[in-house]
Order: sequence, then structure tokens, then C-alpha cells
Amino acid sequence: MLIGSALALASGHFRPSLAFMMLLSSLLLQSATNMFNEYYDYRRGLDHEESVGIGGAIVRDGVPAKWVLRIALGCSALALLLGVQIMQQSSWGILPWGLGCIAVGYFYSGGPFPISATPFGELAAGACMGLGIISISYFIHTVALTPLVYLVSAAPSVMIGAILMANNIRDLRDDEAHGRKTLAVILGRDTAIRMLAGMFAISYIWVLALSASGLISPWTLLVLLSLPKALQAVAGFRQGTRPVEMMPAMVATAQANTVFGFLLALGLILAQL
Repeated sequence: MLIGSALALASGHFRPSLAFMMLLSSLLLQSATNMFNEYYDYRRGLDHEESVGIGGAIVRDGVPAKWVLRIALGCSALALLLGVQIMQQSSWGILPWGLGCIAVGYFYSGGPFPISATPFGELAAGACMGLGIISISYFIHTVALTPLVYLVSAAPSVMIGAILMANNIRDLRDDEAHGRKTLAVILGRDTAIRMLAGMFAISYIWVLALSASGLISPWTLLVLLSLPKALQAVAGFRQGTRPVEMMPAMVATAQANTVFGFLLALGLILAQL
């Protein structure tokens, strides 16, 4: 959201109220997606008391599963209502995108054929939470899209896909035991870790290339400050074998993505000063 807003600011079109509503809507949709994931993983027997990760409200804290589902549906409804308000002040052209993101958030874990059990989880997450959110966040201010928006969104999209890859590397054994065909399961542990390293490398090289070509400011090279976290993540996955041992690497992957995104947005903003 910040990256899309920073690009809109650079174009000379920025409305703080729309950015704030977009932020709330994105947070609600992300929360709903996490809760849908926890609910359906519990229903499918994937989560248990020894499971590691962000889940646990149901299996460890005793929150009734039906309430997790209801709150997830409530968050989705609130996100949709905010989306309607945004469209009334901007353009109804984002309706298919918004509905698509909500659908992916649900069907990532829900439905008879969840995306999370296929090799397309990384692609779906990167497309929606990277390209989709950045494009919508830009479009609501400008009611237009430019090639630069797509070019800039590529690196964050890959970084977000890396979070899913890291998650699937950690859960590889359990996923394989439950017949899930994630990309990590198909590739195997060692190849999946090499692909994770490659995803990090592509993200940094892409920003370097855009900066070198003059399409974006050298300030965006601030993203390199997040590189140590990416290296820490890859090293952690190579060293750990059990899910609990890989948790620090999983955390480092998420931190690399977060810092990368903030620094990219900051670089785009500093370029305007």
C-alpha cells in the first residue's frame, strides 16, 4: 500500500483519506486471510497443538473454530465496505481487482481445492498482495496505470512469494504427509531453498536494474539494507531441519520482506524531496 501510494505521490496525485482507507482495507483482508487459513487448516487436521507458526487460536488457545470463521467473514465484509467507499471517491474500475483479492484470500485455504495445497500459492500471494495491492493503491489516486507501476511492483511481488516459499519449506514434511502438492514438496527441500535464495536475488537485482536504467531513483537502493535478513533466512533454512528449528529463518524471511517494502517506499518518497 505504501509503495503504491509513494508512486502516486511521485505522479502528483495523492489523497491521504483514500490511502488511509486502503490501508485499513488491506489490513482487514490480510487478517481475514490468516483466519480463513487457520480455520481450514484446523478442519483439515493440518494444525495441532505442536504446530509452529502464527496460528494457534483454535488448537492452543481454545477459541471456537466457528468464531474464527465468523470474524474472518466479518473482516472481509468490512474490507468490502471500505472498498465501496474508496470506489465512490475514486473509480468503480477497481471492483474486479478487489473482489479477486478477496476471493484469493478465501480460496487460498478454503473450498474443495485450496490454492495452498497446489504449486501456485507463491504466485497467488505475490500477484494479489504485491502487484494487486500496489496497483490498486496507485490507481485509486490517479485512475490510471503506467508501465512503471508494474515494473516497480515486480520485486515486492517476488519478495511476498518468498514468504510463502519459506512457509512451505518449513511445513514440507507435514504437507507431504497430507498429500499437499506445494511447490516446495514438488521441488524437494534443497531445490526449494535454492529457489528461495533465487527469489531474494531476483528482487534485489531487479531494483538495481531499475535504478541503473534511471527509471527509479538511486534512493530506492536503500532496499539493500534488508539484504542481511535475506541472507540470514537462507542460511537458517540450510541449517535447520525440524519446523521449530526453521522458525527463525521464517521470521527472517518476513522481516526481509517488510524492511524491503518500507525502504522501497521510502526511497520513492525521498526522490520527491
